[in-house]
Amino acid sequence: LQNMKMVPVPEKAYGTFFEGDCYIILHTKRTSRGSAVDLHYWIGKDSSQDEQGAAAMYVTQLDTALGGSPVQHREVQGHESETFQSYFRHGIIYKKGGVASGFKHVETNMYNIKRLLHVKGKKHVSATEVALSWDSFNKGDVFLLDLGKVLIQWNGPSCSIAEKSRGLALARSIRDSERGGRAQIGIIDNERDSPDLMQIMRMVLGERRGELRDAIPDTKADELQKANVRLYHVYEKDNDLVVQEIATRPLTQDLLQHEDCYILDQGGFKIYVWRGKASSPEEKKAAFTRAVGFIQAKGYPSSTNVEVINDGAESAMFKQLFQRWTEKNETQGLGKVYTTGKIAKVEQVKFDTTQLHARPELAAAQRMVDDASGEIEVWRIEDLQMQPVNPKTYGQFYGGDCYLILYTYLRSGRPHYILYMWQGRHASVDEITACALNAIELDKKYGDEAVQVRVTMGKEPRHFLAIFKGKLVIYEGGTSRAQKSTPEPAIRLFQVRGTDEVNTKATEVPARASSLNSNDVFLLTTSQVCYLWCGKGCSGDEREMAKMVADIVSRRDKHTILEGQEPAEFWEALGGKAPYASEKRFQEQVTHYQPRLFECSNQTGRFIMTEVVGFCQEDLDEDDVMLLDTWEEIFLWVGKASNAQERNEAIASAKEYLKTHPAGRDLATPIILVKQGYEPLNFTGWFNAWDPYKWSDGKSYEEMKNSLGDVSAISEIKVDLNNLSLNKSTLSTTNLAGSGTASASSEYKSHFSHSDSNSYSNSSNYNSNSHSSPAMVPNGEGIYSREVLMHRTVDELPEGVDPTKKECYLSDADFHDIFGKSKDEFYQMPKWKQQNEKKQFGLF
Repeated sequence: LQNMKMVPVPEKAYGTFFEGDCYIILHTKRTSRGSAVDLHYWIGKDSSQDEQGAAAMYVTQLDTALGGSPVQHREVQGHESETFQSYFRHGIIYKKGGVASGFKHVETNMYNIKRLLHVKGKKHVSATEVALSWDSFNKGDVFLLDLGKVLIQWNGPSCSIAEKSRGLALARSIRDSERGGRAQIGIIDNERDSPDLMQIMRMVLGERRGELRDAIPDTKADELQKANVRLYHVYEKDNDLVVQEIATRPLTQDLLQHEDCYILDQGGFKIYVWRGKASSPEEKKAAFTRAVGFIQAKGYPSSTNVEVINDGAESAMFKQLFQRWTEKNETQGLGKVYTTGKIAKVEQVKFDTTQLHARPELAAAQRMVDDASGEIEVWRIEDLQMQPVNPKTYGQFYGGDCYLILYTYLRSGRPHYILYMWQGRHASVDEITACALNAIELDKKYGDEAVQVRVTMGKEPRHFLAIFKGKLVIYEGGTSRAQKSTPEPAIRLFQVRGTDEVNTKATEVPARASSLNSNDVFLLTTSQVCYLWCGKGCSGDEREMAKMVADIVSRRDKHTILEGQEPAEFWEALGGKAPYASEKRFQEQVTHYQPRLFECSNQTGRFIMTEVVGFCQEDLDEDDVMLLDTWEEIFLWVGKASNAQERNEAIASAKEYLKTHPAGRDLATPIILVKQGYEPLNFTGWFNAWDPYKWSDGKSYEEMKNSLGDVSAISEIKVDLNNLSLNKSTLSTTNLAGSGTASASSEYKSHFSHSDSNSYSNSSNYNSNSHSSPAMVPNGEGIYSREVLMHRTVDELPEGVDPTKKECYLSDADFHDIFGKSKDEFYQMPKWKQQNEKKQFGLF
């Protein structure tokens, strides 16, 4: 906002905010149901009350102009929502002052800059301009000294790899978008190893006196705080505004009436205002005012995040706070349609398992890793040790036991492993613990590559059903051990659900008439006969599968009986007739759940989860444990460099997440442990465009750091510091990437060799015997025509050209013409993709 008017911000300045200003951000994205619109107004910490009021007014006007469909957000500097932060992948930069004081700073190729940025965050980075002083530093964060043509990244000794990587991504973003690539980046990981860069820092900041401050812990809400949801009804009464608490967790959708407005308080972490379709225009307009008044009344910080949502256009974040959220005519998953008021017996959808590898998203939606044709081994926990189970009884599980099931399948010619831990309802705590410990040992035996899945009795995931080919039988109690302590009951009743070998299981239920229902097939076994009781609502496929299961649970004669035609002996075996569920019942309605990704941490002693909005594979950090929630399953992704404490407590963290979820989640939800580099299809299918080569070819922090320069030495660096010139001749020549000496990106070195000669030394001083950089080859230019480089052998190349990096010697225009992308975009690709493209154009 400039002079209380909305003025468009140039696209190259997106993500940069002046602390004295207010901004409005309109974000639109395509969805399966049309488009979703978010309107944010951002409040700088030094902005005036008038500007803040004007911003809120404009957002209300825009909301009306857009038909009342946007979700509105109030964002305060330093406390932005995850949704807001997700728009700026490289990070957010806060600049001092307002529009009047320096809009010119965002222009490209501006070098008259001297500022210090304090970079915080691992997933979503923000950089705040701080005083040019050592007093601004601390041991736990990244700091960026920006001197226009040189950017020095100083990493605190307590920084994680993820924080360093995000800091470097921000530095590169400033170099490329603000400086047109004409800036050098130097990195200080260890002050002792970077004397040259430290000398530059001391000349800018002065000598450092005293110790650096300790790391400042991030203030984040823990899960218990986020779980503390309260719903308030907001209405007018005798010209007074009344805010009345009406419910706490778990919330249900029917609490929201279309005629009214409501405030949902998520433990002071976030405030939602829900506006009913039939509420008055005055009520809708006053939404933000009421939310801010509510924050003040509760004594919450003024920075508390506010989201205003409209009836029928709720955000995924809001919906997940409710136990169930159903929308009219919403399709759940593949082919399951729920319409309010209609019968909802969900038909199992048949799908072609051969499509799974071609369509990972199908594997994810169906919760299927493969077509279930792999090998199975089963062990029972006996005397806290693993005892092999007779293969003839595979698929039969007893509630008094715990089992380990190893599933092995081939993918791309190499074996992959899934280790299921099935926990019986009546198993002892010792056995459940022994099951987990034996799973760890078995996992080690297979090179720590197995995907570990915790399965609680009755909550078996779909792939688990599929691997037993329709022969899965779950007995309520007892054991499959040889020496059974109690005799098996003479009469048993099993409920059979499923239409084919992929989705069928039989579960033992109490042997009484009230256990029956008309939607399914039941097997009643007695000492003389086995009845197949077919309810009116069951299908032919379900009856066929029940016949197959009947041969497993009983060797007696099989009698098929239809509901309503039962002989007297049938009822006698069940202890007499009794009412049962004979109406076609409603299926519990759950909307199609938006998968959510979180970074998990318990380093502060409290369980903290940070959501990654609009996630992609890049967000899986090697030094983290990440949690992917798909509602039916919880995945824990374990990065190779994650700390031992987080790895050991991953399952406990997932259980804690379920326990504290505002929607009151089922604690028996399957928990699946996935290792980096060994992700199954039903995990990768939730990510758009998963790159299986990323972990072998993706750039680690060290590789990113080394890619800042291929030159092994620079003889001179000049940095203009307000007429103060630092001469590199007084500094020792060092290895660029290793020591952190400021170094130019290989993609951009050509700029330095023929432009800005007042700031950078010409190549005449350069040692031509070292590994030549494309920008610094003997002809002084380093650019050759494509004819000289393409399809040429080593002997045919000009002297000094590195045959492994021919593409670097092309002009920017030729490079874009040949590859169809800029050099920067090219070097962001995995190495194998770069090599393939170079081969294709004769530059390999």
